Amino acid sequence: MQTETLIHTYCSSEYDVLKQVILCEPEHMTIRDVINETQKKFKDVGIHIELAMKQHRNFVQTLKDHNIDVVLLPTKDKFPEQVFTRDIGFTLGNTIFVADMANNVRQGEEDVLKFWLEDEKISYFNLVGDMIEGGDVIIDQKSIYVGLSDRTNQNAIDHLQTIMPQYEIYTIPFTEKYLHLDCVFNILSPTVALIYSPALQQKEIDILASRYELIEVSEEEQFTLGTNVLSIGNKKVISLPVNQHVNSEMRKRGFEVIEVDITEIIKSGGSFRCCTLPTVRKGQPEMLHSTKI
Repeated sequence: MQTETLIHTYCSSEYDVLKQVILCEPEHMTIRDVINETQKKFKDVGIHIELAMKQHRNFVQTLKDHNIDVVLLPTKDKFPEQVFTRDIGFTLGNTIFVADMANNVRQGEEDVLKFWLEDEKISYFNLVGDMIEGGDVIIDQKSIYVGLSDRTNQNAIDHLQTIMPQYEIYTIPFTEKYLHLDCVFNILSPTVALIYSPALQQKEIDILASRYELIEVSEEEQFTLGTNVLSIGNKKVISLPVNQHVNSEMRKRGFEVIEVDITEIIKSGGSFRCCTLPTVRKGQPEMLHSTKI
């Protein structure tokens, strides 16, 4: 695919100042096919949609209060997990990559994103045939960590390396029941990261420990998605109030923790990072870029 379009998208880390982000309301959220341990627990409990919508609106307002432009994709009743916009794509440098969703229950969500991108005349790289989802892609400048999971395979990771040779891409295997890498690992700053180490192999833990001070997340707080926070820049992090140990450890290291309750939404297996697809983080010259894909 080749396009010539002026775009204004850029992300080079998980922690630069967030300027624009894509979300989708949990209007039709339900647990149809159990995808992880969290969903398994709440399958028979169900999700209170009105409460989930209220919590999501509060989350959106929190982002807006921090001068972040929030794009809300239209909801479709056939997509019960559409709230988790992170998985349908990822922004790497000036390029938005659109995923080819692996799971039947989510296939078609990416088309909603593509319609918005096309309406905004934003170019994108369509990863047709590549099994990779944004929850497995964690960015830190020229280092990209990609989880090897039930949703992302090695062929897709190798293809991404071919497309983006200027980056060093690391494959991070982890226990598949945790679904995506960002459910067990997340970068907070150039020097600090969150990790649930029982889900990873020692080789990868050693690599990550050589690069970051790792804050260990307990089994209890991994279940409530303690790693799945959202950094919005200037050492500010949005996290769940229930994850008190994680929040305390982040505060000890100088982070401002903004506690927002979306516990009704996490019943479906994702938290703040899962619910957000950043398109612009401050880290590039304030200008439009011409891109060919």
